Amino acid sequence: MHDLTAARTHVLAALYAASAADLPTLADSGYDGAGIGIHTPIKQPKGNHILSPDNRTYNRLLRALRCLGERGFALLKGRWRILQHITASPSAISDIARAALVLTHFEHNYLPAID
Repeated sequence: MHDLTAARTHVLAALYAASAADLPTLADSGYDGAGIGIHTPIKQPKGNHILSPDNRTYNRLLRALRCLGERGFALLKGRWRILQHITASPSAISDIARAALVLTHFEHNYLPAID
């Protein structure tokens, strides 16, 4: 199943509600056309046309924000191998991911040491 099809089935309704509460979702170009509140990069026009400076800036900002989450997820997946092949329930995965994130932050000195 394609990512967008799975997202429409399982996630987009919640993301639309989040968007209504001013919590937009940043997505890659694979989610183009996902709907209101799902921000994707603006595609290059056909032919020899180039994007306007405003659209290029939008794409640059979108990439800059998304890379933070992508880097964090890559750190978690690389450091905590259990997250690559986990088959637990979504709530258990969330708890494991949160614990791994705290430990990763501690490891990289993002959090103060606890005495």
